[in-house]
Amino acid sequence: MAQTLAMPVVPSLSAICNGLKSTSLSNSISLPISNPPKAGSLSIRCARVGGVEIPNSKRVEYSLQYIHGIGRSNARQILSDLSMENKITKDLSEEELITLRDEVSKYMIEGDLRRFNALNIRRLKEIQCYRGIRHIQGLPCRGQRTKNNCRTLKGKRVSIPGKKKAPR
Repeated sequence: MAQTLAMPVVPSLSAICNGLKSTSLSNSISLPISNPPKAGSLSIRCARVGGVEIPNSKRVEYSLQYIHGIGRSNARQILSDLSMENKITKDLSEEELITLRDEVSKYMIEGDLRRFNALNIRRLKEIQCYRGIRHIQGLPCRGQRTKNNCRTLKGKRVSIPGKKKAPR
């Protein structure tokens, strides 16, 4: 029993396939093959703008906000510059998509913007200014209170062992 489990399956499959080669495959196996579905009727096409696939089912103003660096005001500005109406993304023609890509390429988005911000933070850390020190310590650098809030930057609460609450 153990030998049959340890035996490789591939030689047995090759023996079966060799046996099938002697007979015609068309005589032994016949499967009805239907016509493949048309991609045009399914509308699988996904618009790619600025290196990001934007959703097809939303309007252009909201689809553009999926690109890092383009918010609501920039999306509205792009649409007004192109004098394009705010229709659903999948209804855009190829010419409109090309003009949209050209307009979006004028903005600093995605990788360039992330790199720019990272370089600015690194510069603040190197010159040891107040904001740089706050970045190093992982604390908010824009004047927020830290006694109760800012858990996002500080991380989860850490209980201090040996510290007892004062009796009331």
